Amino acid sequence: MNNILEMKQIEIEFPGVKALDKVDFSLRAGEVHSLLGENGAGKSTLIKCLTGVNKMDSGEILLDGNEIRPQDPGHAMTLGISTVFQEINLCPNLSVAENIFVGRQPMKHRQINWREINRRAEELLSGFGLEIDVTRPLSYYSTAIQQMVSIARAVDVQAKILILDEPTSSLDTGEVQLLFRVMRELKAKGMGIIFITHFLDQVYEISDRMTILRNGHLVGTYTVEELDRVSLVTMMIGKDFSGMFDMDRAEAAENSQAELEVSHIGVAGKVEDFSLTIKKGELVGFAGLLGSGRTETAEMLFGAVPSSRGSMKLEGHDVKIDSPGEALNNRMAFCPEDRKRDGIIGDLSIRENIILALQARRGFMKPLSLAEQNELADKYISLLGIATPDAEKKIGELSGGNQQKVILARWMATEPAVLILDEPTRGIDIGAKAEIQKLMLKMCADGTSVIFISSELDEIIRCSGKVVVMRDRKKVAELAGRECTQQKILEIIAGAA
Repeated sequence: MNNILEMKQIEIEFPGVKALDKVDFSLRAGEVHSLLGENGAGKSTLIKCLTGVNKMDSGEILLDGNEIRPQDPGHAMTLGISTVFQEINLCPNLSVAENIFVGRQPMKHRQINWREINRRAEELLSGFGLEIDVTRPLSYYSTAIQQMVSIARAVDVQAKILILDEPTSSLDTGEVQLLFRVMRELKAKGMGIIFITHFLDQVYEISDRMTILRNGHLVGTYTVEELDRVSLVTMMIGKDFSGMFDMDRAEAAENSQAELEVSHIGVAGKVEDFSLTIKKGELVGFAGLLGSGRTETAEMLFGAVPSSRGSMKLEGHDVKIDSPGEALNNRMAFCPEDRKRDGIIGDLSIRENIILALQARRGFMKPLSLAEQNELADKYISLLGIATPDAEKKIGELSGGNQQKVILARWMATEPAVLILDEPTRGIDIGAKAEIQKLMLKMCADGTSVIFISSELDEIIRCSGKVVVMRDRKKVAELAGRECTQQKILEIIAGAA
């Protein structure tokens, strides 16, 4: 089968980062080709190169055998390359028909031919099995219908290649099947589809081939028949796994009293029916691929996304955590994944960043004195080994590892009973990573219960006494003690066990 698209030896370098290193990718007419990899693997960069958002440093792109150099997404669309993004980029206040034909409305007597627009929109969507009122605002319809409208617009501009970037992330099971039916129809008509997703079940259901990227490098391209799920997950994550948790510490925590008990909590479309018991001084690791529901579960436990069902107990007492403020009042703390967006306030000093959570819990009518602030800041700068000349240095001027330590200090200052850490070691150097891992274990030894989310299995296995495995926004397994092995976790993530 001939390739309609070939990307050869693509290289892109950003300041200090080799985003793509001699990556090859091909797409055939009439196939669904999944592009897979964890965060930072290079998927988005490759797609942005194809659609003209990023300019490649070297390599070539061939469309139907002819070299192309897309200048921007509009130019790519004229070449026959259309993209439907995870976040629907249409106009919800316009009608369905207007969204499909905006910018290229059929005209009659120098006026927009609304009858023709509506007729063609109905005809186009009917081909997707959708019989809807195209004169209604787009906002009237579900996310799945809006995705169909995005695809209809892409198809109507005579696309040869359709890029679907996480199109199922907000869809339920029935809506996913509707999307897949449309994808199969487009495939049968000869369109090449690039499918980006983190849901492995969907990869094996809809794909013909898959290409795996890791850290900007091409791992390989395979048919779905020649690569089983465990091998796929191993290739996506990498094989550098080592270490084992401290069995004595894990068993001691297991025999202690329950600190946090959650039963059948959930949020529709996020994470459903989640239950877990965490003992005092226990470190529970959350394992799973990106998009598996780990962060969503952490946000639900902390009240950032309040649970719509189920129950929660802290130290045996029923609690209702429906906001971060309630979580703080109940001695829970949450260190988010994106420290730049959700963690640090770059223009404030280290001292000011450290005291934020404690001050919020006390209320701003009871301000901490400057002496108390300095005492806390000096204590945690010393305890965590934060590299700074003094507490008044702006946190934005620190290294990533030291910024992460300041955020940890912020939550440690509240003396939490339960501390949730979402990717606390991502993007920092090996030395700082080891220090934070040791700090987590010390906090557990002092009686704090810790939930630890990491994309690195070696960290999960080394630090955790119990591992919760997430897949497709669900808790699919809970492992403890010597069950917590690399192979077992990989098999469960892949759906093989």
